Amino acid sequence: MSQLQGLALVGDVGGTNARLSLVNLADGSLSNTKVYSSVENESLEKVIVKFREETGAKFDFACIAIATLLDGDYVKMTNNPWEFSISQMKKNLGLERLEFINDFTAMSMSTTAIPLDKMTKIGGDKIDPNAPKAIYGAGTGLGVGHLIKVNGKWIALSSEGGHVDIAATNSRQDEIVRVLRTKFDHVSGERLLSGQGLVNVYKAIAQLNGHEIKDVEPCDVTAGAFAKDPCPDCKETVDVFCSLMGSFGGNLAIDLLTKGGVYIAGGIVPRFIDYFKNTDFRKQFEEKGRFKDTLKQIPVYVISNGDAGLLGAGAYIRQELGAEL
Repeated sequence: MSQLQGLALVGDVGGTNARLSLVNLADGSLSNTKVYSSVENESLEKVIVKFREETGAKFDFACIAIATLLDGDYVKMTNNPWEFSISQMKKNLGLERLEFINDFTAMSMSTTAIPLDKMTKIGGDKIDPNAPKAIYGAGTGLGVGHLIKVNGKWIALSSEGGHVDIAATNSRQDEIVRVLRTKFDHVSGERLLSGQGLVNVYKAIAQLNGHEIKDVEPCDVTAGAFAKDPCPDCKETVDVFCSLMGSFGGNLAIDLLTKGGVYIAGGIVPRFIDYFKNTDFRKQFEEKGRFKDTLKQIPVYVISNGDAGLLGAGAYIRQELGAEL
């Protein structure tokens, strides 16, 4: 088929802001990126109308990544006041095609749009470009996804893998999980590998060490860990986080033998990437018994691109319109 031409609207909508941009359908590049408050704007539809007026852009196609459950035509966001009918919005905006995808589907698709040399590689060999990929990201929660190629098309597998049981790999982690079991009915990966997870682990460690359990935010934990005079409990928390990120990622790699690579997204790891690279993250990633030699070959990449969600939405709509990624 002939190369795609023109522009499409792409969006990345979270709890507080909606980021909109234009994707060049020919090459996937972005332009005219703007940020709108979900508190100060009545609806997503009005934000798109405003974006269209401000940029003067003409587009018939759109793909919006959204941080909420998508199940049918009606969407009610869980972390901001917007709700809408997809079909009605499509009609009102006069669009030929309007796609809504989960925000982590967009993050998964971004791995087809961001060059590997623009990510931070941690160990492993070369990827097989057609093999399955695993993507996970610690931020507000713990997102998990896989990407597989079927008949030349990348398919994002939706997942709630952040809610599987956490697997402790040493006695100290056993103690931490044991403390957390007294506080939560189910100790999932997200209970430790997320912003709130840093707080949960810090409080468990402080309790185990017989120290004062302070009321902290995630940023307090990382700041304490990297202070000139580090807080020992904060430092141990960050080290436990890095270790568990390794073992959790290795499990994802084994699930589908992701020789296409394992990719770390989310807002936490990029904040201390240089430290992260020098922890036992990679050791724990590979420590899978009889599969150790297999895991040694699989590279891990950290995504630090702030436009990853938009690029992933762009990759998704381009592929849906016939582009080969």
